[in-house]
Amino acid sequence: MTPENNTPRHGAPAVRARRQMEHFVADVAETPLQATDKVREDNAPLSLWGEAWRNLRRQPLFLIAAFLILVVMAVSLFPGLFSPVDPSSEACQLANSDGGPAAGHPLGYTQQGCDVYARVIFGTRSSVTVGLFTTLAVLLVGGIIGALAGYYGGWVDAILARINDIFFALPLILGAIVVMQLPMFRANRTAWTLVVILATFGWPQLARITRGAVLEVRNADFVMAARSLGVSRVGALLRHVLPNALAPIVVVATISLGTFIVAESTLSFLGIGLPPSVMSWGNDIQAAQSSLRSNPMPLLYPAIALSITVLSFIMLGDALRDALDPKARKR
Repeated sequence: MTPENNTPRHGAPAVRARRQMEHFVADVAETPLQATDKVREDNAPLSLWGEAWRNLRRQPLFLIAAFLILVVMAVSLFPGLFSPVDPSSEACQLANSDGGPAAGHPLGYTQQGCDVYARVIFGTRSSVTVGLFTTLAVLLVGGIIGALAGYYGGWVDAILARINDIFFALPLILGAIVVMQLPMFRANRTAWTLVVILATFGWPQLARITRGAVLEVRNADFVMAARSLGVSRVGALLRHVLPNALAPIVVVATISLGTFIVAESTLSFLGIGLPPSVMSWGNDIQAAQSSLRSNPMPLLYPAIALSITVLSFIMLGDALRDALDPKARKR
């Protein structure tokens, strides 16, 4: 008897049954796969910013922050629309010193008899102006230095990195306090003076962020392709590298704007920022600290306005980070 005849054949009927089984395949028209896998070819793919905007519109955090920032910007541009009271020193009357809320004066009066609500409204312009223009100056200086260091590398990166390290070691507030004590700055304390000084000590962080973002993009395939087609190094940097490295720069700049508003208020509170004749939240907080125990409201309201404004820019920066950085996007 051959070995083949000795092999048990218990599985043969099952094999023949499987071979004789009929297979039914559903028609494609009867399945939802066609509708599920259908792609609209007439729609162009969204860019990074288009995808980010689509995600931002669905985030309550972004909507709340954007609304608050729009209100703050409107108040700083058109304060007269929000307060018909003249908050200048001529309108302050000592007879109203530390007075409570009254008709047309919902937040009461300061120790000098000035309307608290009007000063909070008109003080928005100085604080927001310093923060906004300082951020623009930091974007210009830090963006240029970081982009050149990250794109060219070599000795350019080495020199700019050492300069960056020197300024990065100087604290923002401490450096501004020291410089503002110099006679030439102490005699000329204006909003633009603060912008120059804060930008001088505030650009290193953004320069580092820009350098890191440019380093990630400069060796990308589309940059190499542009260079191979004859685009100059400067052209490739401006047209291809920087536009694709803007995401982290925008996020840091948005958060830094709130930081510079706090820095201006801190310097004004210490008496070395804006002069007392200029209405700002820092000056109002500094002037109200002497009557904190007897009448804390004149200090509380500008502090609340400052906190809400800074919190709005921080929330906007967090929302932009989640929308522009897929790795940090919340799930």
